[in-house]
Amino acid sequence: MSIGLLLLIGAGILILLGLAQQVLDRLYLTDKQALIIIGAMVVGSFIEIPLYRGEPPVSINLGGAIIPLALSIYVLYRAGTAKETNRGIWGSLLVGAVIYGVSKIYAFDTYAGFIEPQYLWGIIAGITAYLIGRSRRLAFVSATMGIILADLIRAVEGAVTGRFGPTRIGGAGVLDTVVLAGIIGVIIAEVIGETRERLQGGPDHSPDRPEGLQEPDQREGGDENG
Repeated sequence: MSIGLLLLIGAGILILLGLAQQVLDRLYLTDKQALIIIGAMVVGSFIEIPLYRGEPPVSINLGGAIIPLALSIYVLYRAGTAKETNRGIWGSLLVGAVIYGVSKIYAFDTYAGFIEPQYLWGIIAGITAYLIGRSRRLAFVSATMGIILADLIRAVEGAVTGRFGPTRIGGAGVLDTVVLAGIIGVIIAEVIGETRERLQGGPDHSPDRPEGLQEPDQREGGDENG
């Protein structure tokens, strides 16, 4: 069983047990909404949408790219501040640049090495996204959108040079790097964030904290489910 599928199963179990509420609050999702999205990603992983039918062809997967991208846009929209939106956009650009740059420096062999490239891309994107965003939702957004951006750059480069084979953005569906990067980014942010909050005596609930970084129940008219 792949790491990507194990992560999704684990996420689903945590949601069902009510242990992922804090993370879901940061992403403005209820338990029911999160489970529906996971189910839609699994079903959508079988749907490939062509974007370019020339040589090399380019396609995008519904469950592995479009749904995670739509969720990222939704999270940014709900963030509520221009500052956090800008950080999400810049974080995505930087993650995309890092992934593209690393791919140029080192050619990964799918059949050699201790880790498959898609998992390594997910780890790199997740760590980079957290270092840039320093929050759970920005880590998710930057990692997800950054991977998609890197794939798009590669697709354009392939179309111009004709050197690459077909590009399938999110082509492995729920097992693809896009999904892995988003989940890994959130996990890293959650572990580090929880550790820092415990060391500091708890999260910052001060009224001076920017609205986009406040707890959902701190906001005027807000509730725990966002």
